[in-house]
Amino acid sequence: MTQPRWAVVVPVKRLAVAKSRLRGALPGVPHEELALALAADTLRAVLACPAVAEALVVTDDARVAAAARAAGARVLPDEPDAGLNAAFRHGAAGATAGWVAGITADVPALRPAELAGALLAAQNGRQGVRRFLPDAPGEGTVLLTAGPGVPLDPRFGVGSAVAHAASGALPLDGDWPSLRRDVDTAADLTAAARLGLGPRTAALVAAGRPARAAG
Repeated sequence: MTQPRWAVVVPVKRLAVAKSRLRGALPGVPHEELALALAADTLRAVLACPAVAEALVVTDDARVAAAARAAGARVLPDEPDAGLNAAFRHGAAGATAGWVAGITADVPALRPAELAGALLAAQNGRQGVRRFLPDAPGEGTVLLTAGPGVPLDPRFGVGSAVAHAASGALPLDGDWPSLRRDVDTAADLTAAARLGLGPRTAALVAAGRPARAAG
């Protein structure tokens, strides 16, 4: 991969409704601050990835938009209540790079080198085929890629790994633990912390104590 050639789409919900299952994970830390930190650390790693030519944040939250612009991302307006897949499609349609990836905004331990490895694997794989990376449990999806001229055609949501496979996308195979570790629950946040969190999320974890996961 000799030059940046990827556009990466990062949809972010309004902070008031984002990451609802994570609410209360850090006692004493406002939930919106945690949701913003997850997205900011994800975006920071995306922008630091040498394969990425541009990052597009799709949101209708003013705080998210301001943080994204300050970090160097391009912001596209999200349509309220249109849903995550519509946001991914909107971002992909606005991309200027030929290769497009969609990533969830909740991978705060993400290492730029791991993202670069996954994008290189997608780029070197079978042409004309979308690729996806399941999350750590294997049921969801953290990354979806498409080459030039190939629609991203996202199927994010419950059981998205199966949905993406059924749509013709092929799974990516590689050792990228920080990329696969999305954060939906307090237990996920603890697991991400073991990998090493980005600075904003790490600061909030230091300020609060993660709630004990049930079981």
